[in-house]
Amino acid sequence: MIDVPHVWWPTALLALALLSDAVMSVRPPAFIRRCLDGVGLPRDWWWILIVIKSFAVAGLLAGLKYPGVAFATNVAVIGYFVCASYAHYRARFLKQEFWVNCLGMLTLSVATLVLSNAL
Repeated sequence: MIDVPHVWWPTALLALALLSDAVMSVRPPAFIRRCLDGVGLPRDWWWILIVIKSFAVAGLLAGLKYPGVAFATNVAVIGYFVCASYAHYRARFLKQEFWVNCLGMLTLSVATLVLSNAL
């Protein structure tokens, strides 16, 4: 059975990064607007990203206490950023926002899963 993370701080760090991203997305700065416009996400749908990231933060934090929740949420976050990466690729929007924002968060998510559960 999957337990709570063996090392808590990578999960907390990922939760903090996603929380920061969700808060910034309320009034997106230019780099987030360029990213979302670049992949063609309609502005009417931008709010859903705040909801998704907020639920991810809640799942990661709850997972520090409840077995398996952080693992499942972390896997879902990885899936989210894999889909975001594919959206960037498909839209041919492979500028700095893709490399720093999207792949950076994907890397952080994968590193969190490995560091929190493999050690």
